[in-house]
Amino acid sequence: MTILRPKINLLTNQYIETILNEAKNILNNLGVLIENKDAQELLNNEGLDHNGQRYYIPIDLIEKCCEMAPRSISLYDREGNESLELSNDKIHYDPGSAAIFIQDYDTGEIRKALSSDYIKFTKIVSQLDHFDAQSTSLVYSDIPTDAQDWHRLYLALIYCNKPIITGTFRVESFSIMRQLLEVTRNSPKQLAAKPLAIFDACPSPPLMWSNLTTQSVIDAAKAGIPSEFVSMPLSGSTAPITLIGSITQHAAESLAGVVISQLARRGAPIIWGGSPAIFDMKQGTTPMGAIETMMINIGDAEIGKSLDLPTHAYMTLSDSKVPDAQAGLEAAMGGLLGALAGINMISGPGMLDFESTQSFEKLIIDHEVVGMSKRLIKGIIDYGKPFAEKILSDYDANYSLLSHPITLSLFRKELFFPTRIEGIEIINRETREKWKSEGETSARQRAKKMAKNLSERPPKIPIDSLTQKELNKIASEFLNKK
Repeated sequence: MTILRPKINLLTNQYIETILNEAKNILNNLGVLIENKDAQELLNNEGLDHNGQRYYIPIDLIEKCCEMAPRSISLYDREGNESLELSNDKIHYDPGSAAIFIQDYDTGEIRKALSSDYIKFTKIVSQLDHFDAQSTSLVYSDIPTDAQDWHRLYLALIYCNKPIITGTFRVESFSIMRQLLEVTRNSPKQLAAKPLAIFDACPSPPLMWSNLTTQSVIDAAKAGIPSEFVSMPLSGSTAPITLIGSITQHAAESLAGVVISQLARRGAPIIWGGSPAIFDMKQGTTPMGAIETMMINIGDAEIGKSLDLPTHAYMTLSDSKVPDAQAGLEAAMGGLLGALAGINMISGPGMLDFESTQSFEKLIIDHEVVGMSKRLIKGIIDYGKPFAEKILSDYDANYSLLSHPITLSLFRKELFFPTRIEGIEIINRETREKWKSEGETSARQRAKKMAKNLSERPPKIPIDSLTQKELNKIASEFLNKK
């Protein structure tokens, strides 16, 4: 029995209620810009007032739609086995999505990503057990631009069986991506019953839902595929400079997404997510590793939890350009705070440089951050009384504490063991003498070697040949059209 789950809160219930009330008033009084024709029709059918594309959403409709949304979402792996549940304070991690650069682990060069990099990255994720889901992690440049959305999903399905966090940059991509997902489930009904993917949907701050993003929410809702709202207020630039102001704007933009999704299909699965940041007034950048950015994320999640909705945040990132000490401290703080906040899906491991770059080495190191964060929230376990008296009373010539039966039966449950693959451990706990004898390597050097080893292995769970054949057929058909 866990005595107490470690937890962090930044907002009181009174402030959460005040923020939600103001966010509802913003949508009712200031409105939200809706570019999408289908969404406009849904809102018009409800008789909403609007001024052109700016729609004013009444508070009673917002509250009704919030009640419609599911309180938990289960995701299933490629083979149809239940993999994870997004609810309450259950935490899960996946790498960040859609980086345009990769840090080459052979040369250290930061360059545009290729599909071969994406395949390596995906195979590595498949073999790292602390990651609960994969992502369409890289936008690679060696296929046609209008095929990039669905092609990333296609390769993700082939090289990793974990649930997928993905999204679209083109309206036309969704139908192809849905076809690929349906291959793994045999029918649209089965895909809705056992969702494999989450589609990110990013409103444009302040207070706008673009045609592309809104269409993704509507298409996903109709297909029973979960949508993850990734509102991105930028404090001091596209949102109020105050953290509480940014949290309020985030709530308004996300509530608008709730309304759109539930009008498209009652009970559509949605996740209250986000990728906010502060605006660095000195450098003109958007630091994802800033403590204030992490605080906004926690506040956003607390608002989502007050509505009893599954939550998401972009954390475990760094703004460093290489996987150095800065990358380690920023990623560790974000990963740990996300766990303490009970955020259901935490995205970002592997990412550097304001979400623009994926790093193989950082991904490997962040995997240990995730493992340690998960150990922390298990808390201190009560195995029954007495806690220490019995084992200490046996401490005599017959037993050492090291060989005591209680030690032998519980040490694997009590202790976090760093990942060890092919003799390599990222977290070094050896004696100095042994470390010196094995080459005096740094964590980054060990991560580079582990990444190379894992990328050369086959996926942990190979895809069924018939399923791959069907996926290949769809991919070939649409590539040939181009």
